[in-house]
Amino acid sequence: MAILKPFQGYRPPQNLVQALASRPYDVLDSEEARLEAGDNPHSFLRVVKPEIELPEDTDHYSEAVYTKARENFRRFVDQGFLVRDPKRMYYVYAQTWGERTQYGIVGCAAVEDYLNEVIKKHELTRKDKEEDRMKHVRVTNANAEPVFFTYPAVDEIDRIVSVVVEGEPEYDFVADDGFGHRFWLIDHDPTIGRLEELFAKVPAFYVADGHHRTAAAALVGAEKRKNNPGHTGDEEYNFFMAVLFPDNQLNIIDYNRVVKDLNGLEAPALLEKLRAFFDVEEVRPGPAKPEKPRTFGMYLEGRWYALKARPEAYGNDPIGALDVTALSKHVLDEILGIRDLRTDKRIDFVGGIRGMEELERRVDSGEMKVAFALYPVTMPQLMTIADTGNIMPPKTTWFEPKLRSGLVVHTLD
Repeated sequence: MAILKPFQGYRPPQNLVQALASRPYDVLDSEEARLEAGDNPHSFLRVVKPEIELPEDTDHYSEAVYTKARENFRRFVDQGFLVRDPKRMYYVYAQTWGERTQYGIVGCAAVEDYLNEVIKKHELTRKDKEEDRMKHVRVTNANAEPVFFTYPAVDEIDRIVSVVVEGEPEYDFVADDGFGHRFWLIDHDPTIGRLEELFAKVPAFYVADGHHRTAAAALVGAEKRKNNPGHTGDEEYNFFMAVLFPDNQLNIIDYNRVVKDLNGLEAPALLEKLRAFFDVEEVRPGPAKPEKPRTFGMYLEGRWYALKARPEAYGNDPIGALDVTALSKHVLDEILGIRDLRTDKRIDFVGGIRGMEELERRVDSGEMKVAFALYPVTMPQLMTIADTGNIMPPKTTWFEPKLRSGLVVHTLD
């Protein structure tokens, strides 16, 4: 069974929260972060992307970057940009876009649960990215950004959250990207105790977004345990910050592909090869956005095509049953010669939040030759794959909105 503990967080005062809260470190490159932070001294990007305060030619993995992160975090605390709560508590974090709102509980998951696979993952991690976030956690001695988990919905937890959010939120703002963010404190001791009991009955947590941050936080905790002769298991480094959303509130967005060339083929030859596993039909007017599983959209030479996969394109196992697997195997690999999605420079990935217009733009500009639109993976598919110990192909899931960083920070002491 899983553990979710309350913790004593550092948070911004209400009058600073909108200026301080930032997008997470991994959705912006350094130049975008530098522009977004601008001359705002409160931007939390100064903690999670500290290279923006260093010369532009600075190696992003140099010690100077992590030292600057520690300096800026300490400065935020010293200057009152972040203030420690008086007691351990949980928090409710609501995100709204359009008519849709999802409600998550912020707490601390257990390092031991990650090591024992009670916290389940569905993606591989890269060692260089793991080490980057590990250094950030080590040097700041904090989980500056939460990870994004899901769990099988529990009615009583939902009822508790519904009561909490009837009260006035601690924070309530709409970010520049149009997403709304609200935040409540759960500081009532009986409610805290009951939530801890309820989460202790949840069989597993699932990493939805933030595999590298999860691995980094857990591995640093394991390091600290190994290096502490007096380790008891109750130390704060045994836990790391997460936001847990019930599975029935989450919606995975499509994650699409664009390819630089046709592997020496002309467009008619590509269309012919596709017919080995797909029924191919031109769509006028486009775009050919997939409306159900086993269908794909393809944009090629200014035209949209609908691809309907035939049953023989799929395997019988949880990975083989995915649309992204069928596309990777029968199109990207066998036809276009792209065998390693992690390293091949001929392919790029476009989150569905950018719309089908972005796929058209990438191809019409001449940067890319062909684009493929996919129907999104479902939450049951994600959880089944994690439960069976399988790993999804790279760049399969896209969750939106992203968690804002800086609403609360967990320190390891």
